[in-house]
Amino acid sequence: MLIPLHSPAKKNSWLALVLFLAVAYVGLAATQYLAACFSEKPDLVSLQRAIQLQPGNAEYRYRMGRYFSVVQPSPEPAVASYQAAIALNPHEAHYWLDLAAAYALLGDTSRQGDALEHAIVANPRSPEVAWEAANLYLVRGETDLALKEFRVVLENDTGLQYSALRLCWRAKPDADALLRDVVPPIPDVYASFLSLLTAKEETASAAKVWEQLVRLHLPIERRHVFDYIRYLVGQRDADQARLVWQQAAGLSELSAYQPSPDNLVINGDFSLDVLNGGFDWLYAKSPDVSLALDPAQSHRGHRSLSITFDTAKIEDAGIRQLIPVQPNTRYDFSAYFRSEDIEGAGGPRFAIQDLFTQSTYFASEELKDASFWKQVAGTLTTGPESKLLVLRVQRVPAGSPIKGRLWIDGVRLVEASHDDSAH
Repeated sequence: MLIPLHSPAKKNSWLALVLFLAVAYVGLAATQYLAACFSEKPDLVSLQRAIQLQPGNAEYRYRMGRYFSVVQPSPEPAVASYQAAIALNPHEAHYWLDLAAAYALLGDTSRQGDALEHAIVANPRSPEVAWEAANLYLVRGETDLALKEFRVVLENDTGLQYSALRLCWRAKPDADALLRDVVPPIPDVYASFLSLLTAKEETASAAKVWEQLVRLHLPIERRHVFDYIRYLVGQRDADQARLVWQQAAGLSELSAYQPSPDNLVINGDFSLDVLNGGFDWLYAKSPDVSLALDPAQSHRGHRSLSITFDTAKIEDAGIRQLIPVQPNTRYDFSAYFRSEDIEGAGGPRFAIQDLFTQSTYFASEELKDASFWKQVAGTLTTGPESKLLVLRVQRVPAGSPIKGRLWIDGVRLVEASHDDSAH
């Protein structure tokens, strides 16, 4: 649309209007800028000036409330400032949360509860709001309301999961109730809960969490399985550890790492990656012993385990495997080895012991003086309480210098009756 400006009076009027609008705009922008600058300063006078410049800005009112809550604790003016902010913008959950905290300082539990409810309504799915609300509910002794908000945290914030679970357990140390009402069906949350319970040595409750985790039929990170089995072994609960390993087969891509009647040793031919966890081979890094999978040397498969010694004092090669077994049962063990330039008194050997009693059930001949693949074999019978063996490459005599290289392959342990039937 074109506005005709033929007369000087009309032109002057239009210019005056434009100038007025420009001045008004600049003034408004300057006011907003000055108010913003004043609001950033942590002193009362500056905050008051910001509010005077922009009395309709809810955030400046809220910052005034924060000043009276934190810098110069004064609950009454803090409440008044928060209420003023909420009157201008009732949809900011953190305004309501800080108002609830101010009411708590005044001992006004009724209004505190009302403010908490408004905060949750303003943002019901925010983990930050839920976290603050849950903690305030805990202080108020309203456990059920706190647990309800902690569930929102657990569903939405991975960074607060462990802390939330810790507070939930402190408030209600009942695994069944928490699994039913609070812990969402998310594998990572279950794993965090499992970690919390094992740290507290709540073995029975941890077993319930694991059972529910398995029932989700969702992938589980291997590290959680390894940590749980490590805990169970430390608790001497070999039966549960064995069950966990079996149940994790399809959930953690561990199907290839399961024992079989034909061989209780997992990955005995080293064809799979060494996991350093669970019931696969476990190893400890050492500057004196080098462990490597060697594709250039093998007995039957496509690689073997190479162990290079260059040390003055060790007790074993730093690699071992835990093997669940039955008590009072006869087993046959066999393995293949070859060596190169092994120097030192004695030599390395395979040893199979009860993990808990340290009773030695089998010790092989020394693994040395073999430039070709050579088999070692023997039979052992477990004790009346034996459920978990440890297979390792032991240094004999312990603590003596040793140098050279050893390869092992085809490591096998099988129940004697099964081995006899196989032959």
